[in-house]
Amino acid sequence: MKTSALLLALPISILANFSLRASADSTASIVLSTKCQGGYNINIWRNYTSGELLYRATNPNGNLSLGKGTTKATEGVRVYKFRNGIYEYWVWDGTLDNPQSGTLEVYKKNRILMKQACRKS
Repeated sequence: MKTSALLLALPISILANFSLRASADSTASIVLSTKCQGGYNINIWRNYTSGELLYRATNPNGNLSLGKGTTKATEGVRVYKFRNGIYEYWVWDGTLDNPQSGTLEVYKKNRILMKQACRKS
């Protein structure tokens, strides 16, 4: 697990510095807030006017802000998906067994780089 976290640290740090900031302020409401293993804090926001989904992640390696997310119910659980270049970030809102838990998954070119357990905060 430490190897996958290390492999993810560099891309997140690089992406955090070069990604465009999506705005989440008084024009958006929080949809989901989670705390994940490895120090990842994830917030999903929805813009009041446009309905755009926004992704905010903070972790020991830096921050990442993305927009233009999608959502759908998969196997009875809602999943939020965001793309940044060749990386995809999936945030699962609950599990079938426990609606208060969830998962953060990070993919690079459709191959999973990291999977972290999360709890709603």
